[in-house]
Amino acid sequence: MSTNLAQQLREGTTKSHSMAENVSFVKSFLGGVVDKKSYRKLVANLFFVYSAIEEEMEKNKDNNVVQSIYFPELYRKLSLSKDLEYYYGPEWNKYVIPSDATQNYVSRIHYIGLHKPELLISHAYTRYMGDLSGGQILKKIAKNAMNLHGTDGTQFYDFNTIKDDKSFKKQYRLALDNAPVTNDQVTQIIAEANVAFNLNMKVFQELNSNLIRVMVMLLLNTIGNLRKKI
Repeated sequence: MSTNLAQQLREGTTKSHSMAENVSFVKSFLGGVVDKKSYRKLVANLFFVYSAIEEEMEKNKDNNVVQSIYFPELYRKLSLSKDLEYYYGPEWNKYVIPSDATQNYVSRIHYIGLHKPELLISHAYTRYMGDLSGGQILKKIAKNAMNLHGTDGTQFYDFNTIKDDKSFKKQYRLALDNAPVTNDQVTQIIAEANVAFNLNMKVFQELNSNLIRVMVMLLLNTIGNLRKKI
């Protein structure tokens, strides 16, 4: 029996989604203001988040709920590692560590995988559907703002094994609706999806402080240069 889980997730996370989009880092990004150092830190943080999600999905793929939304073609770990190689060089793994907010996010995913694997559906939905829905727009913004060429630094946004985004999203929503979950589990899944949005927001807020520092430094440099001319 269909639970309309896809619609319930969308409606049940509307406020959290809006709050995450209104973090200054995200608003600046959407406005085309992208600091390369902050962006590559975001890529590093996402690498740790997706590594955790995909590790737990693989561990729990025989769970009947996880199995219903098990789509390895969505996995982002490999594409993020290629982006990290572009930003940090071939030995990127020596330089990247998860931020505090990212570590909290990763810990939550591993806790869910161990104790309540059916709620992995919340974390998969929050990240993958967002990437698939807005990825090409974000890719264009990143390329224009940082003057990137080809796939340099933006492979995260490319789902090469998914030929038709619209058809796949329809398939994913259908999989959500047909997931073997009880009404109580639906409530828990929506609550956990809101937790996931909040964890994402905390990661963005950390990056926002980095962006503010960069903007202040640029402003001070500009003021300094103006003073030299006066």
